[in-house]
Amino acid sequence: MMEAQKFLDFLEELGDSFYTGVPDSLLSPFIDAVMDRHGGVSDRHVVAANEGAAVGLAAGHYLATARPAVVYMQNSGIGNAVNPICSLLHEKVYAIPAIFVIGWRGEPGEKDEPQHIFQGEITLGLLDCLEIPYVVISKDTTESEIEAETAEAFRQYIKNGKSVAFVIRKDALSNVKKMKYTSYSSDAVLSREEALKTILAATGTSNGNGEVYVCTTGKLSREVFELREQQGAGHGHDFLTVGSMGHSLMIACGIAFAKPDKRVFCLDGDGAVLMHMGSLAVAGVHRPTNLIHVVINNGAHETVGGLPAVSNRLNLHGTARTLGYKATFRVDCSNSLTAALNTVNEINGNENGAEGPVFIEVLCNLASRTDLGRPTATPIENKNELMDYLSK
Repeated sequence: MMEAQKFLDFLEELGDSFYTGVPDSLLSPFIDAVMDRHGGVSDRHVVAANEGAAVGLAAGHYLATARPAVVYMQNSGIGNAVNPICSLLHEKVYAIPAIFVIGWRGEPGEKDEPQHIFQGEITLGLLDCLEIPYVVISKDTTESEIEAETAEAFRQYIKNGKSVAFVIRKDALSNVKKMKYTSYSSDAVLSREEALKTILAATGTSNGNGEVYVCTTGKLSREVFELREQQGAGHGHDFLTVGSMGHSLMIACGIAFAKPDKRVFCLDGDGAVLMHMGSLAVAGVHRPTNLIHVVINNGAHETVGGLPAVSNRLNLHGTARTLGYKATFRVDCSNSLTAALNTVNEINGNENGAEGPVFIEVLCNLASRTDLGRPTATPIENKNELMDYLSK
């Protein structure tokens, strides 16, 4: 197992000490080492909105310094990065090299969640297709092996304007100093799960309004699933977006446009909103009147370890209002959240709730249960149950 700080030393000798990317739980030792060395908001480390944006940052850094930056991501993020890799970095275009550090979720033979299985199977094939030379780092890989077998070849690739990649297997890296991340708002009293419990209680489906809940990637979907189990309420009104981070809002809009008689709640996260923020503009301009967009803002990518996001410095509900949302709220406790939801129900006397789109930003802390489970239904079972409800 390679010590993450030594891996950083190797990367900085190979390229430069500028890091950008989107966090991944498998890369936690690596990211903790970067945070320890360079911090979270600095001119040496930028947590990007999405992986494609990280590639853009890396390209700008190279243009200014002639040194390749390090871009880190989960392998699912390769999809977001394909366009700038092909049309910006590639040697047939600008020949701008970058050093990719990629967490290999869903590696064949390793147990993982459904959303990672196919991505894991095609990860190395994608890198081959993108013509990015790579080396796989496992728990048996040593620093001397990397230096002896990889360094010179990678230096030559970089010199020729070609990007390179390190694919990191589970438990390949270690870090003696684990970073502890705290809430950006010290007075945030709500946890995400408490907020979700309040939302489900205040909106419910027993009143016949016919709500649908599209839940974002990560722990939020897992918490909604467990809350439904605790209530014995079933899962037919919920879509659990287990992958495709940042796209829950557009999924919710697609349902809202097609089913105007049903209220559609998008239960979103601040990191997911940042990833594809232009979707807020689309929702604001097209104005599905039955859409309620709830963003749990804890200022961090909490599901994958708690790395700070820039959302702690933004006024998301103000941004939503500027982009065309008809009503916006910002709440920080269960009582104010319930009051906002009650107002949504009463606006304009609409029997199905507020005429939207409505945006509710909920300030939360980073607390989550250590015993949080995962959905026992498969994604296809979830899809079929929701579609059966929507067909009636």
